[in-house]
Amino acid sequence: MYFHLILTDDCNLCCSYCRAKAFENLEVSEGERAVQIDESLPNEMAYDPEILYRFLESDPSPTLTFYGGEPLLRTDLVERIVREAPVKRFMIQTNGLLLDRLPPDILGRFVTILVSLDGRKALTDANRGNGVYDRVMENIRIIRARGYTGELIARMTVTEKTDIVEAVHHLASNADYSFSSIHWQIDANFAGDFSLRRFRKWADDCYNPGIRMLVDDWVDHMETEGSVLRWYPFLDPMEDLLYERESRLRCGSGYANYTIMTDGNIGPCPVMIGMSQYYVGHISRSHPLELDHVIIRGECTDCGIRTFCGGRCLYSNITQPWGVAERGLVCGTIESLRHALIAALPRVRRLIDEGTIVPGDFAHEKFNGCEIIP
Repeated sequence: MYFHLILTDDCNLCCSYCRAKAFENLEVSEGERAVQIDESLPNEMAYDPEILYRFLESDPSPTLTFYGGEPLLRTDLVERIVREAPVKRFMIQTNGLLLDRLPPDILGRFVTILVSLDGRKALTDANRGNGVYDRVMENIRIIRARGYTGELIARMTVTEKTDIVEAVHHLASNADYSFSSIHWQIDANFAGDFSLRRFRKWADDCYNPGIRMLVDDWVDHMETEGSVLRWYPFLDPMEDLLYERESRLRCGSGYANYTIMTDGNIGPCPVMIGMSQYYVGHISRSHPLELDHVIIRGECTDCGIRTFCGGRCLYSNITQPWGVAERGLVCGTIESLRHALIAALPRVRRLIDEGTIVPGDFAHEKFNGCEIIP
């Protein structure tokens, strides 16, 4: 089983698409009003780690992902848990500003590190703060110099300010940055901000055409280089298309990937902090392999691309901060992604038949913190 471990709710950034939205006058949907938030949830991890270890011991192969807030604000806990927990596989999702705090022996225990970057310096700093890009890049060079050889994922948040083709190409041209993988998530239907956005025009004029171009570029690379770039919004769905497999929610939230809150309660998703009506247990009394499933409901249930998309996002499915028509625009981006991948499928199969690539080139770590469907 996979678990996100919330160490702290504190963060050393106030990104425009994240905490900065607390200062905006946003609409509140009926779904959001219906959610019960536990206001007593501690800001910091408030239980004895030994309780966590006993819980994890009951799982024959647990994977633990450190999460926040910014988890490296609690480097002390990260180091302690990595050294003591009965876990062989660790991951972390971080803004990267404090990566240089991790000593080499701890770095070496991470199979995956996800670092938040949005593309070039100007865009990243506009979203995340002046100087962030340079500091993160320097820390990436530091951890590589210290011997980190695991998967390093550049995790972008994509907004109307993003030229998706330019941003992905920049991060993929990473001879100096050493990224092995790229993921992106569209900032859409996560807060009641649609009226403040120009999402429709951007999706139609920039994002959807850009995805079609990037899929072509992705397959061109297979053809010319004989390798498959680890661009997760393409990689995971294409693997399923090749094997003709259907998918549930691709991040695994609520059935394979759970989140341990700062008080030890277990929720289905790291975004669903304090949403107590959706808790499925507690580390002091639950078995990790017997947790209840929290499933996608509502309009996604009868959607024609449900088995491709999986429902995109459990949190958005529950809270529905955008209206029906606006949510349809987000679904349109997913349909555009699916059409582009299906159009590329015969070409990919031909490259496999010719031996240029092999199906195993699409293999990857499931539920590694990438939501997969942007």
